[in-house]
Amino acid sequence: MTSPAPKQATFLAKDTYRKRRMRDLARAVPVIGVVLLAIPMLWSEAALNSGATVYIFVVWVLLILLAAAISRVVSTDTPKTP
Repeated sequence: MTSPAPKQATFLAKDTYRKRRMRDLARAVPVIGVVLLAIPMLWSEAALNSGATVYIFVVWVLLILLAAAISRVVSTDTPKTP
């Protein structure tokens, strides 16, 4: 009795896989931003002055930088010629 031949694993090219994961991250950035920007609402009223303002500004800048980095990686798609 012989065992069936093992199936070959299907692997994607590294570039394709990474770009797909980056596109997935790009779709998640707005959700991450909403969650991070909602955190100051959980703080006590005493902390909502300058601390919350600085936090919101820092999160805003980080979201912009994250979106720019993702855009740079995803936009390097090279069209395949037939």
